[in-house]
Amino acid sequence: MHINPNLFIIARPPNQIVWNYKTHTQYELNIHYAKRLSELINNPNSFDADASMDAEFLASGIISTSKQTTPTWKWDELSKIFHIGTKDIPCEHEPQDIEEWSVHYLEHCNEILKKPAPDFLSEKCSPLDLIPLPPPLLTGSLEMPLAQSLISRKTCRSFTEDEICLSHASTLLYLSLGYLKEREQDADETIPETLRSRRSSPSGGGLNACDGFIYARRIKGLSPGIYRYHPDHHALSLARPLPAKPLGLLLAGQHFINTLPFGVFLTCRFDKLWWKYEHSRAYRMAYVETGHISQTFQLIATALGLKTWLTGAMADERIEDLLGLKNSPEQVLFFVGCGKGDAEAHCEELRALIKERSAQH
Repeated sequence: MHINPNLFIIARPPNQIVWNYKTHTQYELNIHYAKRLSELINNPNSFDADASMDAEFLASGIISTSKQTTPTWKWDELSKIFHIGTKDIPCEHEPQDIEEWSVHYLEHCNEILKKPAPDFLSEKCSPLDLIPLPPPLLTGSLEMPLAQSLISRKTCRSFTEDEICLSHASTLLYLSLGYLKEREQDADETIPETLRSRRSSPSGGGLNACDGFIYARRIKGLSPGIYRYHPDHHALSLARPLPAKPLGLLLAGQHFINTLPFGVFLTCRFDKLWWKYEHSRAYRMAYVETGHISQTFQLIATALGLKTWLTGAMADERIEDLLGLKNSPEQVLFFVGCGKGDAEAHCEELRALIKERSAQH
């Protein structure tokens, strides 16, 4: 006999949860079943076909008569669980043509809309607390066309202390995270009203699950601080004072960006995702959406003549404390920033160190 290799066990007192992450099935074991499974893990050949618990383990696929192969995975076990566990969306019935899919999808959406929906707007804020942003600079005011922005976009790690203007920050926020007023007239009447807001980047299920907290250090016309961006109003609200400690301590010690004047902590409202998608694959979509938005941000910044930098290396819990997201369904996933700099891929200190060591050899 063989133990299924696609299992992990969660302690959920007073029981254990055995999760088959390949088939998206889980089993709750009391102390007797948990003890017997431990014995089988220690010695699979102790399987007894006449024992009821052993027979149940066999029927569930927790153990099997033949050895199951798993893909070669030269990474850590957690990444393997995540990758395999979010493959192959569970589907009770697979539509065989477009008509059948249409019926199935409409029924699925109607079922979802019966459930209480999360607040689809950003964190509620009194109009008196909102800080309106100036109108964004649109196509005619950008310094370069899309093709040139794609070619010119470059990750920079050397920024100056120069401030950026508020109109540039406004443009970046509106075109990457804002709900585009220009698209309100082309709203499809078949789409529920709560899902009609549109951004420049695609969003899984039209949920716009991602939001942003603004790191404002040196923006002309805006006091330093941490602000929440409200895409429905194209406005800010002050969330926290700017921390006294440098930005690099929040981003895995990358202190070359301590002079960065402006950045965005991109977050995801997981409650929006799990409202519509109850399977774990939706977690992938959170990062896909974050990637779309961060690329849009970089292309706009490049078109505005600014240098960009981005990272997923973070001190997550420190940032959660700073943003007030501890134990919240909204979590930070990424950071993207921009400012003025020399466009160097490495900071001056690292370049000097590389040059020094190269000279030694």
